[in-house]
Amino acid sequence: MAFLFATGIENSSPTIALPDGTAKRVDELEKTGHYRRWREDFRLVKELGIEFLRYGPPYYRTHVAPGKYDWSFADDTLRALRELGIVPIVDLCHFGLPDWLGNSFQNPEFAHYFPEYARAFAARYPWVRFYTPVNEMYVTATFSAQLGWWNERLTGDRAFVTALKHIAKANVLAMEAILAVQPKARFIQSESTEYFHPQGPAAQQLAEHLNEMRFLPLDLNYAFDLCATMYLYLTDHGMTRAEFEFFQQRSRDLKPFCIMGNDYYVTNEHCVFPDGRVGPSGELFGYYVITKQYYDRYHLPVMHTETNIAEESGSVAWLNKEWANMLRLKQDGVPIVGFTWYSLLDQVDWDTALREDNGHVNSLGLYDLDRKIRPVGEAYREIIGQWRDILPTESLCLGLE
Repeated sequence: MAFLFATGIENSSPTIALPDGTAKRVDELEKTGHYRRWREDFRLVKELGIEFLRYGPPYYRTHVAPGKYDWSFADDTLRALRELGIVPIVDLCHFGLPDWLGNSFQNPEFAHYFPEYARAFAARYPWVRFYTPVNEMYVTATFSAQLGWWNERLTGDRAFVTALKHIAKANVLAMEAILAVQPKARFIQSESTEYFHPQGPAAQQLAEHLNEMRFLPLDLNYAFDLCATMYLYLTDHGMTRAEFEFFQQRSRDLKPFCIMGNDYYVTNEHCVFPDGRVGPSGELFGYYVITKQYYDRYHLPVMHTETNIAEESGSVAWLNKEWANMLRLKQDGVPIVGFTWYSLLDQVDWDTALREDNGHVNSLGLYDLDRKIRPVGEAYREIIGQWRDILPTESLCLGLE
């Protein structure tokens, strides 16, 4: 199998609070017009020479009740992708839950019902092999339960740990459920790669703590042997020993089926101040350094699963920089199997992390919302054309032939 050149169609669907105190579902597929124009969007993927697409039906609209599913949209779109020869990397849960689960990752029933959904999905589409069960587990837990931005909109360590353990358990059980019906499945985690820079010696201890916390979702997902301080952090904030042992016992056997997806944006690096504040630092280390940290921890094949920057901030230069970082990592022995510009289309309201319903278009796509190609789309198509047939891949060792 060739190197996985990919893009994605953004399908975030968290709930947010409006200024009047009501809640609203954010649906990026609706905001970008994909529900109406999905046939056209898939043709754009083909025009770029892209063979892999991070894509998934909206979880909240598909899993309509316990044991009940509306497959109509998924049937149409996945059939079309198969006919076009585009390989989906199926994104099953992207930041939002169905209403009947309370739009809350505090709900332990998520870890029960989501694997049932994953198994039903895999049984209905047995030809699908690539999955991201829960997208960006760290961001999901942080934005929903530590920063108070989405879904349950809680803050604090106990809420964060509760969300994290339910998300990670749901992810592990979903992988098991999919493998039960599709033993050739592979899982591309798509996890945000973060780093926290101390602004002075007084901030060093907090920065070290945050730099351990960033690994927690993948530590649980890959049965990594946690340091004592992180184990105590989890148990001090609500995780029982039995819940921790679940990951040690169940996650280890799944690791051979996993590809570590790394997402990197200019917002992924942070400054930590002595008074406890955390703010943006901009790109200091960059993709190479931070991804190497994650690879050295887990020793798994890597896919660069998300990156972008607004056109006005230099999207073509950013693409070239990310590509150069990825090539250098690959040349230095990190088994990188794919690269993704995320996403195919411009996004809406990501400048406020989806917290505000402003309808503000963010120029992050390979195409704008009128489906006109952006300069970064032209540049990505050129990279694909240049490297498609000569870039070596480690896919054979993953059983992806």
